[in-house]
Parts: sequence; structure tokens; C-alpha cells
Amino acid sequence: MSRILIVEDEPDVLLLLENRVRGAGYEVLSATDGERGLELARTEEPSLVILDWMMPKLDGIQVCEQLREHDPHRAIKVLMLTARSQQKDVERAYEAGADDYIVKPFSSRELVERITALLAA
Repeated sequence: MSRILIVEDEPDVLLLLENRVRGAGYEVLSATDGERGLELARTEEPSLVILDWMMPKLDGIQVCEQLREHDPHRAIKVLMLTARSQQKDVERAYEAGADDYIVKPFSSRELVERITALLAA
């Protein structure tokens, strides 16, 4: 069973994500700020991180960049899930090392399909 870390500061969105990802058969860890998310990613070594952009302490871009700086964590897949929808934001996320990008509001079915595809790659 793959372990997925969800880093999201909005409680309702976090609960929805936890339920949907767990319901798809994945083990779920979660954090409500970027600093805690980065700590969990480093210590728990999830297969994939679902990462919001706009969060307290460290934003999603900073978390992604820091994960990509350290060899042991470069293999962790990063899926940005954010309300930021401008093309420059998408490009910035990919430059930071994101593997995929989904704009909120999102389809739960699409989210699970993208997770499955990333983990299979």
C-alpha cells in the first residue's frame, strides 16, 4: 500500500482529500502547514505528496524545492493541488519540481486517476 502525504491548511478540503485518498486504498498522512509537511515528508518517506501552494510557515513551492534539494527525497512524487490557476503559476510549480498540477475546485475521480498515474510512472 502506497503512503500519501496530504499538506493542506483548509480543514474541510483536508478532510475531503483524506477520505477520498483513503477510500482509494492508500495510507494517508496529513499536515496543515508547510513546515510540518516537509518534516513528515522527510521522516515518513511517502510515495507521493499532495501539496497546496498557499499555506502558513512554508508555502507549497518552498516545500517542493526543499524536497528536490535532497537526494533521498527526490524520488517522492509531488502533486500540487491549488487554487492558483494562471499559467505562470503552473510553470512555477513545475520549475520547483512538481510532477503534476491540479487546480481547485477539482474532481475527486481525476485526483485519484492522477495519483494512480504518478505512482505507476
